Amino acid sequence: MRAEDKEGKAFHPNYHLIKVVMTDGSVFETYSTYGEEGATLTLDIDSKTHPAWTGGSQHLIDRGGRLSRFKKRFGDLF
Repeated sequence: MRAEDKEGKAFHPNYHLIKVVMTDGSVFETYSTYGEEGATLTLDIDSKTHPAWTGGSQHLIDRGGRLSRFKKRFGDLF
């Protein structure tokens, strides 16, 4: 249900049920504004793999070549 202002325009986001797939393959359902009702959000990094939560060394996964493109474009700055 969305709240409306005096002119009848909705100003709150539409929350709906989605599935979230963790990096270990486990799935849970939650309400979100992401996508449409029943959408699936697959995580690349979550609390089970992020170095801040695991205490491990930083390990980045290059999904779709984004990290490679970034390093190629800006690598000489670091």
